[in-house]
Amino acid sequence: MEEEVSKKTVNLAWQTTKVTVRGVYRYLKRYSEERAKLIKDFVKKKDSPIKGKQTVKQLVGQGQGVSSMEIGDSGIRDFKRIANKYGVDFAITKDNTLDPPKYTVFFKAKDADAITSVLKEYAAKQTKRKKSMEKDRPSILQKLKKFKELVANLPHKTKEKIKEPER
Repeated sequence: MEEEVSKKTVNLAWQTTKVTVRGVYRYLKRYSEERAKLIKDFVKKKDSPIKGKQTVKQLVGQGQGVSSMEIGDSGIRDFKRIANKYGVDFAITKDNTLDPPKYTVFFKAKDADAITSVLKEYAAKQTKRKKSMEKDRPSILQKLKKFKELVANLPHKTKEKIKEPER
């Protein structure tokens, strides 16, 4: 009887060890496959160049000539939109040492046609903005301040609470 119980115990221990060894083997195999896939994706991503906005270091690291241009604070969003439209790779840096901060845009010189069209469209947009500012139109914020002052100067009606005696 004891022999039979000990055989069953040994057999149970052996079966559970087989199961855990198989499980560990499957886990390690799956882990190595996932790791190989991640490495393959990383290498593929590293080989493909970055498009659009990037850092100056990444832009210079592409091994092509880089040109620069200074833009005003108001035109950054317009420049980004236009450059992305034409597929130009660019980097924007901000110089905080000056009182109004100065922004410099670096872009690849290889894309000459695209850069000229970006600069033309950007210049057209900036001149259009300046012309609209030169007109004697007050801004919406100025109009809003004016109306706030008018509303603040209006006399306020105060409610009077009068209790009437009841009969």
